[in-house]
Amino acid sequence: MIANPYQPLNATIIEVIDESPTIKSFVIEPEQPFTFDTGQFIELTLPGRGEAPFTPSSSPALTERMEVTIMKAGHVTGLLHECNPGQAVGIRGPLGHGYPVDAFVGKEVYIIGGGVGLAPIRSLLLTLIDRIGEFHRVVCRFGARTPEDFIYKPALFGPWQKINGLEITCTVDQANGQWSGPVGVVTEIVKPDDVDVNEAVAVVCGPPVMMKYVTLRLVEHGFAPERIYLSMEKNMSCGIGKCGHCMIGRYYACKDGPVFTFAQIRKYPNIWD
Repeated sequence: MIANPYQPLNATIIEVIDESPTIKSFVIEPEQPFTFDTGQFIELTLPGRGEAPFTPSSSPALTERMEVTIMKAGHVTGLLHECNPGQAVGIRGPLGHGYPVDAFVGKEVYIIGGGVGLAPIRSLLLTLIDRIGEFHRVVCRFGARTPEDFIYKPALFGPWQKINGLEITCTVDQANGQWSGPVGVVTEIVKPDDVDVNEAVAVVCGPPVMMKYVTLRLVEHGFAPERIYLSMEKNMSCGIGKCGHCMIGRYYACKDGPVFTFAQIRKYPNIWD
């Protein structure tokens, strides 16, 4: 983290990528190399307009540039969606705790994601791909409302499908005439025999209702709660545990997370709200 957690690092948007009708990826170049662990987040500042928390979607191995994938959903995200290359921004962070990738070594890694939840999953997946020989295998189940709503389509339906040790299946809630894959919510393609639950860890990221039912399905299939990792970006605001907006029981999502095991937080009420 930078010495002053309130002071953003100056950066510039150098490319804007349209991912879906409501989601864009921003390639950002900081004024100095920036490091983070996959699953950590940053506060992205639009000078004089506001800031919001986002988990980088790029590989932590890239320190000269960073990608942040943003859904247009509120005031700051709407302003960011109006930005073009050359726009000055700020980066506070990295903040929070990410995925314990070293603890996944030798195991099956089962990743279930939906919607813009594929953003932090992309960072994790790129990290796993770089070390693919260290894991028994990586199994992914991704969902979207329609084929057009998938993000990272060139990689998702192209090179990633050809990597040895990586298996990806995608489903949509509503198909069009060109879609030939599964149709239905993502829980419908989460099967008991996808992985060996005794030799696997699960990672879940997406809209809260999707995370709730996927987590319950995983427990039903025999996954131990301590082997289910959740990205709980719940109402984060300041990013450093001062405002209290993101409390989950005794935890702060920003300081103690955003990555938690289900075992850590399952006893607290309203965790999916």
